[in-house]
Amino acid sequence: MTPDRYSAAVLTGITRVVEPTEISAVRAVLDREPVANAFVAARVAAAGLDPWRLGGEMWGWYEGGRLRSLCYSGANLVPICAGPEAVHGFAERARRAGRRCSSIVGSATATAELWSRLEPYWGPAREVRANQPLMLTTEVPPDIVPDPFVRRVRKNEMDVIMPACVAMFTEEVGVSPMTGDGGLIYQARVAELVGSGRAFARIEDGRVVFKAEIGAVTAHACQIQGVWVAPEYRGRGLSVTGLTAVLRTALAEVAPVVSLYVNDYNTAARAAYKRIGFREVGAFMSVLF
Repeated sequence: MTPDRYSAAVLTGITRVVEPTEISAVRAVLDREPVANAFVAARVAAAGLDPWRLGGEMWGWYEGGRLRSLCYSGANLVPICAGPEAVHGFAERARRAGRRCSSIVGSATATAELWSRLEPYWGPAREVRANQPLMLTTEVPPDIVPDPFVRRVRKNEMDVIMPACVAMFTEEVGVSPMTGDGGLIYQARVAELVGSGRAFARIEDGRVVFKAEIGAVTAHACQIQGVWVAPEYRGRGLSVTGLTAVLRTALAEVAPVVSLYVNDYNTAARAAYKRIGFREVGAFMSVLF
């Protein structure tokens, strides 16, 4: 989109930073799509709307004085329940502020529209993943025996789990999480997951052969992330039995709905998730810088 098309567009609403006192209205928007919005909803539940605690700003799109849509602007730029006009407003605000995020991620439709408006100013991206199926399940598959060796990672096992986490992140994202700040933020995130009992692994001879985390938790849903099998153990079905073990705990102790999203080209992972009982309910899109 060229700059003159921004100036020519007429919007019926306004975009501004949401005030901390608007927490009820924010929750109402997030609850419209509780599975897709689990990541941001979990952050809001833990930190409220104060930008310092939240790790970024929450932008709102208002029509007739009412909050209709959101956009989280932190390490990720995440449009939430955003139609075309809201996306336009968020894109204009992001364009003026300049890129501060390492990715844009969210509902495929809104993210694609947001990126089309920002690409002339922020592009090129390092990678665009246009179709990442969002999947969910509400039950443990009755015909799969959960891996009995998958358990919660203990707090004194950070040195055991970190190499697997770094390997997974690098393989998935294409860059190491240890660059930039030396991995301090990433290590803190892993430590948070371990400390809260949401990191799971099968460990053999002091080495992780399977791992997964429950990365986002709300009252409505939780999201599994970081599913990884050591390369030499792949093809043995560990992802199916291991993830079933994590799923059993998640449904019993965390939330009534478990979700995840996966790259569309990862046919092996998609087949494994469907084998476990996950079904596709939508799609995300990620733009990586």
